[in-house]
Amino acid sequence: MEKLIITVAGDSRTSYPHNHLCPTQEDIPGVAQQYIDAVNAGAAIAHIHGRRTLEESIQSDGRQVSRIHHADWKKLHDAIMSKVDPIMQYGVASARIEEKIELMKLGPDMMAVAFNAHDEYFQPVPSLPPKRMMAIHPVEELIAYAKAGEEHKVKIECECFQTGAFWHLDFVRKAGYLKKQTYVTLFIGWPGGTWMPPTERALQFFVDNLPPDVIWNVSVMNPEKQWDILSLAVSLGGHVRVGYEDNPYMAPGEFAKNNAVLVDRMVGIARGLGREVASPDEARNILGLQRSQ
Repeated sequence: MEKLIITVAGDSRTSYPHNHLCPTQEDIPGVAQQYIDAVNAGAAIAHIHGRRTLEESIQSDGRQVSRIHHADWKKLHDAIMSKVDPIMQYGVASARIEEKIELMKLGPDMMAVAFNAHDEYFQPVPSLPPKRMMAIHPVEELIAYAKAGEEHKVKIECECFQTGAFWHLDFVRKAGYLKKQTYVTLFIGWPGGTWMPPTERALQFFVDNLPPDVIWNVSVMNPEKQWDILSLAVSLGGHVRVGYEDNPYMAPGEFAKNNAVLVDRMVGIARGLGREVASPDEARNILGLQRSQ
């Protein structure tokens, strides 16, 4: 079995705004240090969110998404890469395509693109107002993303919250894109209209219906079940994502002191299951990526 790629998604200010240990997005040195420490703990991919502003309501185009502050994404990228050399994967998959293509010009290795509708609703504690994201991502947009990714040499991370995303991926592949070392992330337990139950059976259902010839990764947003489901993913040959965005808890109700301890725990689980962890260079080889310049 190939080595395990661990992704760290280190920003919980949207999904868990009550996590007081997470630096604010304006604190670029603080956010960068979270990623630097997580990479040193064993993460090969840094899934970053630079500064952005979530729209307060659904807009005239039917979307409620984040607006991107491109200059601060560049500052965060450079701050991380000045100390470590992970695969740089840009997140905020719900943003509008024009702003995402501008981000491609900053030179990430990978970029998250949702292959199904965005319908996310975060309110982990009732005392705080909900944060909502809403957007449709039709196949024409997905093909445009794939074409832009080829143009800018950015590998697309296909975010899949439901198996309908696999149908979209097949459609894009038939158009001539994403046929080589295709990378998908399976999202389990994320609240909203694309929710998949946080169970081992849900992961097995995803895996049983995967398109052919894909490399798959798993994200779980559920503190009670995350470690169990990620352990199953490791055993089945998949890859895993941890971090403050997905689950900031070491145990239910117990915040991890930083993202690095979540990565370290995942490393220990993987090795306990007999699977070694990939370095950034080894992960680049698995994913067919050239080194960042």
